[in-house]
Amino acid sequence: MIPHSMITRPFLSEITFSTSRSSGPGGQHVNKVNSKVELRFSIPNSKCLDDKEKELLMSRLRNQLTKEGELIIVCQQSRSQITNKELAITQFYETLVRALKQEKPRKATTPSRASIAQRLATKRIRSEKKNNRRFRHDQ
Repeated sequence: MIPHSMITRPFLSEITFSTSRSSGPGGQHVNKVNSKVELRFSIPNSKCLDDKEKELLMSRLRNQLTKEGELIIVCQQSRSQITNKELAITQFYETLVRALKQEKPRKATTPSRASIAQRLATKRIRSEKKNNRRFRHDQ
């Protein structure tokens, strides 16, 4: 689900689309129609994002970005160009939401008495089992 705050931002004016021939099934029709959609969004040149959001996106999406800081999403799931365009836009918003989501800080916890006792008991059992396997000279 895409948050309402993401939809209200005018990202679509900053997105560029290009189309090309898609691979996969489709018979003779696939050779004539450009159904594969490539969505490009330049993070450094975006006017919709503030500097903090740009920095966060650049660090969290660094494996998906080009050297210029462009996010590229390719969609060729459907034979329809319009459907692929809609899927690419949805995937773009989901990527932004996932990258901009605040992570909860991890709270350090201590193990309970019961878990410590259980760990020590299994450790003792394992130790006895291995001691019983040993070869003894006195017998």
